[in-house]
Amino acid sequence: MKKNKSRSSDIVNMTEGNPVGLLIRFSIPMLVGNLFQQVYNLADSVIVGRLVSANALAAIGASSSVTFLFFALCNGIGTGGGIITSQHFGSGDDGKVKKCISNTAYIMLIYPLMVGILAFIFSRPLLVILKTPDAIMDDSLIYIRIMCVGTVFVSFYNYISSMLRALGDSRTPLYFLVSACLINVVLDLFFVYVMKLSVAGAGIATVISQFLAGAGCIIYAMLKNPYFRLGTEDLKVDRKITLSVIRLGIPLSLQFSLIAVSCMALQAVVNTFGAVAVAAFTATSRIEQLLHQPYQTLSTALSTYTGQNYGARKHRRIIEGYHKSLIMMVIFSLAMLPFMWFLGKAMVRLFVEDAEVISMGAIALQISSLFYSFLGLIYVVRGVQNGLGDAFFSFLNGIVEIIGRFSVPVIMTSIPAIGVWGIWWSVGVVWFISGFTAWLRYLYCRKKILND
Repeated sequence: MKKNKSRSSDIVNMTEGNPVGLLIRFSIPMLVGNLFQQVYNLADSVIVGRLVSANALAAIGASSSVTFLFFALCNGIGTGGGIITSQHFGSGDDGKVKKCISNTAYIMLIYPLMVGILAFIFSRPLLVILKTPDAIMDDSLIYIRIMCVGTVFVSFYNYISSMLRALGDSRTPLYFLVSACLINVVLDLFFVYVMKLSVAGAGIATVISQFLAGAGCIIYAMLKNPYFRLGTEDLKVDRKITLSVIRLGIPLSLQFSLIAVSCMALQAVVNTFGAVAVAAFTATSRIEQLLHQPYQTLSTALSTYTGQNYGARKHRRIIEGYHKSLIMMVIFSLAMLPFMWFLGKAMVRLFVEDAEVISMGAIALQISSLFYSFLGLIYVVRGVQNGLGDAFFSFLNGIVEIIGRFSVPVIMTSIPAIGVWGIWWSVGVVWFISGFTAWLRYLYCRKKILND
């Protein structure tokens, strides 16, 4: 077993110490980074929505589920590689850690390029299938195709981040993401306000910013992180490691892409209610994307924690981490309720000035906030199961999500007493169903790992 004794101070070993302290220490930089990641979307939405028009905001919103699908197909591989890396790190096999870094990189250089090309070709048919309103069709298509060109850059940054986080380093991605985010805001204003490029300008700014984040991150990692100093032996293609990354990465890609397809199905329902509903849904989605970040951060931290402890065969620490994470999640979910109920109008007003959109968005936030604890449960279980390398869970979670989002919104919006509000009630119901099935899968795997 080849070991590298010189570990960077940014690297965190999560197999020892207090689980809560480790998870919080790891999560805080990543949470800040995730929040800044969302500033990309918020900057696009706020600048376009206020400086161009509500229709321009709706165009970005209508294209979001499609771009999410393309990125999801790529990000699963990077996430899978990160999980395999964390398991080898936990077991102390530094040689395999380096091979995971190089072999995952080979996949991530080819796969996103293929996805980006296909996405560019099929973007218009997808928008047609989603019943995108004619008033926003052209702008939606322009935004999607620009993001398709940037698929490789976005995926590469996410790959580098996954690798660093697998080693317990959540700070390095933050440094470059914050810088790139500030650049993104400046470029948004330049391309949209000065150059008058509207939606296209917002897309160009995002792609350039993601490229800078990824490039800066990899250069820093190669200079400062010993695991990224790869020798000739480390750069060789390792069939076993490559297959293990693919075996886990493909189900994760399937999970992410099925969730993305389910979001597209919901977007298709939203589009049938016209531009006002699309704009309100876009605004509330942007707000709740920020809300998702603490959950997502905890989930990612829990994946690294679980992966390292699973590699070290410290199974009871995994269960302890799950329980402590569950408590933190419930506390946060309850704390968010008063914000959504009493500050909803103020938050939606950040995006648009249209009174009808603001009113609809505020009520929508009140509805979905009732289900935040179930959303948090999904993320906590996902963190543990992904860290264990549970490929079946990834598949199951995606299937449940897509069935729910295809059926529940159609049923609920067709009830006259609910109507358009069924869009947001259905989101909560799907969170409940997905959270419950995720919890059942965790109970099954818990017995297995305790008996292992």
